[in-house]
Amino acid sequence: MSDRIGAPRRWTRKPEHGDLLDPGDRRVVYPQRVGVSARGMVATQHYHATEAGAAMLAAGGNAVDAAVAAAFALGVVEPAACGLGGQTMLLLHLAEDGRKFCLDGATRAPNRTPPGGLKRSAHLRGHRATTVPSTPAVLAYALKHYGSKRLDEVLAPAIELAEQGYRISPLQHYLTRRELRHLRNHSAGALMLKSGRTPYPIGAVFQQPVLAKTLLRLAEAGVEDFYQGEIARAIHADMLANDGLLRDDDLARIPWPTERRPLATHFGPMRVFTFPPPGAGRTLIEALNLLAQFPEAARDPDSPRGALLLAHVIRKANLDRADRPEDPVLFAQELDLGEDITHLDYAKRVARRIKGRLLRNVSPRARAPTHAPNTGAHSGETTHLSAMDAAGNVVALTQSIERVYGSLSASPELGFIYNNYMSAFEYQDISHPYFLRPNAVPWASVAPTIVFRGQRPWLAVGSPGSERIVSAILQVLLRLERGATPFEAVESPRLHCSVEGKVSLEATRMRDDIPRLLAQHGFAIDARDPYSFYLGCVQLVLRENGQFLGVADPRRDGSAAGPAD
Repeated sequence: MSDRIGAPRRWTRKPEHGDLLDPGDRRVVYPQRVGVSARGMVATQHYHATEAGAAMLAAGGNAVDAAVAAAFALGVVEPAACGLGGQTMLLLHLAEDGRKFCLDGATRAPNRTPPGGLKRSAHLRGHRATTVPSTPAVLAYALKHYGSKRLDEVLAPAIELAEQGYRISPLQHYLTRRELRHLRNHSAGALMLKSGRTPYPIGAVFQQPVLAKTLLRLAEAGVEDFYQGEIARAIHADMLANDGLLRDDDLARIPWPTERRPLATHFGPMRVFTFPPPGAGRTLIEALNLLAQFPEAARDPDSPRGALLLAHVIRKANLDRADRPEDPVLFAQELDLGEDITHLDYAKRVARRIKGRLLRNVSPRARAPTHAPNTGAHSGETTHLSAMDAAGNVVALTQSIERVYGSLSASPELGFIYNNYMSAFEYQDISHPYFLRPNAVPWASVAPTIVFRGQRPWLAVGSPGSERIVSAILQVLLRLERGATPFEAVESPRLHCSVEGKVSLEATRMRDDIPRLLAQHGFAIDARDPYSFYLGCVQLVLRENGQFLGVADPRRDGSAAGPAD
């Protein structure tokens, strides 16, 4: 298998939400990006969700209570990214028994899915794009088995936010503008647009009374109502009326999460635990193992040679994931350890090839896959949160409705947007583990991660960003290993390399000889905004020297906070 890289092309800059920001605009909220507390910490992509999680800790709840409350709140204040109609995955560490495990909340295709579907574009928007929502079941399961609060208690902040509203941020206004045509043409527009036609302006208070009633119903009747009760009947009727595939018999098989063992590796003094298939933790493990084969001086991401190494590593790890898909349920493979992309022997062999390329002036051209596999390599929307409590419990949670505003469809009686995970399957290779078939599980790019130093958990981290999730987390871990402060590690400029060899990077925040060297080695350069929405949004919490510290990535609307000391 060759690893060729496409010919360089002219640099492009893609305008993002940063173009809308005005530092003097009083309608804009500037959240607290760094939080410190002695009693626990929460970092999320929206400051109101952080407040919900921190309030749970202050009220005596544990990290699971905080994470679940924040996750439900994110479904209200980040409706373009997540919600009751989506999918949730989380990685937990329980201090009492020292257990580390994943809750795999993978969604699944409806029973009436035709094998192979029609074509991906037919399942991109509208009711036919929707799979079985897992978020309510996963959050309720985590709370029941590992939390300490009642469901109505953790739902209270989300209900209040839906009833009373929150202020529209520049980012949310930008995303709504970006999807305006599709929102107007689909049923979510009636909920997300002012009078069903125009985006709410920056600073406007956005209320969701219909969603508030649905959340209140969940609090009173329990999560089973979503799958087997009044809410389920409303979903069934809405899907039936709009030619959707989802039905009451799909919902009745409640998608409780599966507990799985995390993947693990060492990187410097860190012991890294991350999410197994169908998530993308294998990609992170391979990338860390590859970087570990190079001396520390060669791994400086702020130097031209270090950035070049990083581009090679990110690209190779993503290409290997596309070439070697794994499904832990239906397609459990007996892998030769020499070909297991998470194995150190494999990393050593690949690293030797990368070292040879670094010595050449121009890299060989990259082999694209035989067909373009759907590995999440698109402009998607997801949200991540991290939480720790004083007892030592840790949660890293990633959830999504797949692309921005999901399927762009919603029931006017329920108020939440349905996901569009039907677009996240493999559509061409019938032998592929994520080929679209009834009850199949789609690809997932999530990689919630917990890092240990010694015997104690030190760090919880994760990001949104489809295939950029792993590259964002990787660069934060690399910078921390090199001695950066947590905020420096999160805030520093990022790059990502696609399997085709296109490097997207925050070029204006980097040395100008970095993109030049990448271009000389055959990479195509895609210059992004200085704090790019496209390149992930890392939420980080850590415990050190008896204190908790949280960092919310300045690339979105997040904040970090813990209970007042």
